[in-house]
Amino acid sequence: MGESDERRLGTAGPVGSADGVPEESAEPEEPAAGGEAAEDERTDGGKKDRPAKKKGSGLVETLMYTLGGVVVALLVHTFLLQSFYIPSESMQNTLLVDDYVVVNKLAYKLGPVERGDIVVFKGWDGEDTIKRVIGVGGDHVKCCDAKHRITVNGTPLDEEGKYLYPGAEPSSIEFDVKVPQGRLWLMGDHRNNSADSRYNIEDGHQGTISEDDVTGRAFLRYWPLNRISFLSRPDTFSVVR
Repeated sequence: MGESDERRLGTAGPVGSADGVPEESAEPEEPAAGGEAAEDERTDGGKKDRPAKKKGSGLVETLMYTLGGVVVALLVHTFLLQSFYIPSESMQNTLLVDDYVVVNKLAYKLGPVERGDIVVFKGWDGEDTIKRVIGVGGDHVKCCDAKHRITVNGTPLDEEGKYLYPGAEPSSIEFDVKVPQGRLWLMGDHRNNSADSRYNIEDGHQGTISEDDVTGRAFLRYWPLNRISFLSRPDTFSVVR
């Protein structure tokens, strides 16, 4: 709600205002027979008696709505969406330092991890890490062909001008890995500044990460406002078989 809306709400007359209530007649009522005055059925100001509003009912409603909102937020955070900020330069220029992204945590409950996805996962040091998926289980990833392009299953990736950091090589490190089933080969978009699968190739898993360690797929960059954008899968990987 914008600030102007808040001002309008703040200055609006409250519901049930006394505007338009007629004035009470100034003529006194006749006493009842027997000399006792009849009990007045109207209160001061000409309004009928109303049952007193239960104290605390408004507070209870507010607490219930607040609690409901907290529960919904926790459920969304736990099972559906989570926000992450970018602390390093490894995904430039797709993601810059201090960008914020939203991760869909259900993405891989409903479908497989795909090449080209940007994913958040528990990295090689156990910390939340964000990289791009280059190879999935069963893929043969290699650097590099005669034109110094990374290949997946023998198909060269056309990365320049798509997501690769301008001026960066596809890889300055050679590798030749068959990705095990259920695991992923991941690389940053800024290849000269990304400690990714290539740098962990001696970890006993050839630098690959288990799909079970993936938190979800980053699908939206929402901060800063001038960089709001959906993070779509590039068509670079559509030719890989």
